[in-house]
Amino acid sequence: MGTGTWAWGNQLVWGYEEGMDEELREVFELAVERTATSGAGAIFDTGDSYGTGRLNGRSEVLLGDFRKKRRRRRGQGEGAGGDSDGVIIGTKLATYPWRLTRGSLVRACEASLKRLQLDRMELVQLHWPAAKYNPLQERALWEGLGDIHDKGLAQAVGVSNYGPKQLVKIHGYLRERGVPLATCQVQLSLLSYGSLQRELLAVCEDLGIHVIAYSPLSLGMLTGKYSKGEGNTNTMPRGLRSLLFGRILPRVQPLTNELEAVATDLRASPSQVAIAWCMSKGTIPIPGAKNLEQARLNFGALDLELSDQHCQALEAAAKRCTASMTTNVFQTK
Repeated sequence: MGTGTWAWGNQLVWGYEEGMDEELREVFELAVERTATSGAGAIFDTGDSYGTGRLNGRSEVLLGDFRKKRRRRRGQGEGAGGDSDGVIIGTKLATYPWRLTRGSLVRACEASLKRLQLDRMELVQLHWPAAKYNPLQERALWEGLGDIHDKGLAQAVGVSNYGPKQLVKIHGYLRERGVPLATCQVQLSLLSYGSLQRELLAVCEDLGIHVIAYSPLSLGMLTGKYSKGEGNTNTMPRGLRSLLFGRILPRVQPLTNELEAVATDLRASPSQVAIAWCMSKGTIPIPGAKNLEQARLNFGALDLELSDQHCQALEAAAKRCTASMTTNVFQTK
């Protein structure tokens, strides 16, 4: 599993303040140390659009600073990613309407590298397809992603919010160029596990693409923190999420109850159970963490192993719910 950093710099949805930076550094350190024994490296997911207003790109800046400080303490060199410092950073380049050429995507990657203080990144991904609003832009984005790989700016490339059909198309294009498509991010959780996710998992298995599950806790809805007393607004998060939670939470009580039951059985937390379920599907979940408490809880999922009976009970409970998580507007089929 990895760590999502959408909240690092986002004031509008997550209430970020610059005074949080020191604890975010501690979250970074915890993630690296927690995964050190696995040999897989600490995965951090970010994006060049993460951050609000003047803080746009803040998530990348923070990750760059934290990694640089860690390398200095360890007496390692700076600049090149992927040389055994135990950190794997994957950024996502926003497919803004004005990024119309392959060169514009390459330049966006170079700007991300500058914020991250790297010469080369472990993973660069397209944040979403342009197919829904400008299909003619798609080819240039694919070309730019291939160029990023060929220029050595990234060790691997991937996509996000691509459905099975669109994924097969870009995989075919990149394969013709000799560029492997390493990853595909998709919104996947117990509240986001429909026919699209199932088909995507099958396609990725056939093509040898790693699936990264974003929003495995459904923006915090599956943590158990807000599931008690669904009608009580005092249990809702502040900000924009409260509107979504107020609409969905009362209708997913069968699942939140089952999460609590499984968590009690395993002496774990509901969030750990929800993350472990994502891992049971062969995905790499990237739950976010704004503080050490959240990070410790998240990584506790690595110590869980759900039985088939647990997974079946959770999925059956999810089917009894009368609501599911809102789908990303850019997700294609």
